Amino acid sequence: MGYLARREHSQEELRQKLVHKGFPQRLVNTVIADFCDRGLQSDARFAEVFTRSRLAKGHGAFRIRQELRQRGIDEVEIPAMGSLDWDGLIERVYVRKFGDTPPESLRDRMARERFLMGRGFSGDQIRRLFRRLRKDGSEVKSDLGFNERNDG
Repeated sequence: MGYLARREHSQEELRQKLVHKGFPQRLVNTVIADFCDRGLQSDARFAEVFTRSRLAKGHGAFRIRQELRQRGIDEVEIPAMGSLDWDGLIERVYVRKFGDTPPESLRDRMARERFLMGRGFSGDQIRRLFRRLRKDGSEVKSDLGFNERNDG
């Protein structure tokens, strides 16, 4: 009960913690089922809180889904994230890390792309961001990988 008093946990997280503490698997399953029946534990509620937390940290959909699956949350219980402003989020993450200027070289662009992909953003979202930076930025040299052929 103390685990749930501090923060939301998924059933799988609770199961792992209690089994690690030495409680028998059968007892752990019974206790978790009782918590669920009484509304003290909810994977859907955990997924919602976890998703909001990761969005606030600037994580993209791919990373959030992966982390939820690692915590035992099925795809069915993952909150719908399709209506979120992903372009706005990726732009805030990018500006916080790199400022509002486009990369100065192809190498710099590749490093920034890797950072954004590690945060869980899709290639399409990243390409749209670099297109916006190119349009909003001052002159950008054509040999830096910003032409339409590379931006897809």
